[in-house]
Amino acid sequence: MARRNLAGSRILITGASSGIGWALALELARAGAKLLLCARRAERLEALASEIRDLGGQAEIAVGDVTNADLRRAALAVAQDRFGGLDILVNNAGISAHGPFDQAGPERLRKIMEVNFFALAEMTREALPLLRQGRQPLVVNVGSILGHRGIPFQSEYCASKFAVRGLSESLRAELTKYGIDLLVVSPGTTDTEFFDHLLEKQGEMPWPEQPGVPASFVAQRTVRAMRLGRHEIVPNFRGRLLVYLNRFAPWLVDRWMEKYGRQA
Repeated sequence: MARRNLAGSRILITGASSGIGWALALELARAGAKLLLCARRAERLEALASEIRDLGGQAEIAVGDVTNADLRRAALAVAQDRFGGLDILVNNAGISAHGPFDQAGPERLRKIMEVNFFALAEMTREALPLLRQGRQPLVVNVGSILGHRGIPFQSEYCASKFAVRGLSESLRAELTKYGIDLLVVSPGTTDTEFFDHLLEKQGEMPWPEQPGVPASFVAQRTVRAMRLGRHEIVPNFRGRLLVYLNRFAPWLVDRWMEKYGRQA
């Protein structure tokens, strides 16, 4: 893929009301993109859109739950009506939960998969007609290092992010014939509100709390990868270390995770 010019690109971002989505919207606005911001919290989206307009950018909002098909269709209709189409889709919305798998009900797994995987898959499917007509079209799926290596007490989240990576690898090959590229962003721990809004939290995690990288750092690396046509990035040193260690010494990571798994 040739170097992508983001100035004037029409971009839809899900989960834009906080964290990586918020930071990514601001970074893309500075690059000259036209943004459609999608999330459940109207007041947060309005605040973000206002900040983008103060920067001289263009922003529209679509308020609702990305698992709702009506919201997805409405958001794409806004992209068509206000921007004349869509060039880039950023699937960023996500949720998690902490706790042992055997102490959770099936609804926890289903909710996490609905938001993190099924909504992402269906938003992508529904956006394809617009993306096929876009300029240097791109799908950006925000995954996680936990889509490379599962850890205890976040089994449902890990499963959803493994599913995102698998779908992304398949779609990247399929979408080549339409000229649509696909980037997977696999952050490690990031300093956001993400852990303040867990679906469930059963006890504390057994490993030491680690400081996260700023959401703005992840956003900057993501925008750089979008420009360069990268296929996957892990914008976090400790995250890359875990991925590489799991690739070359999986037995060592297994022992490490087993130690933590016994502590709950």
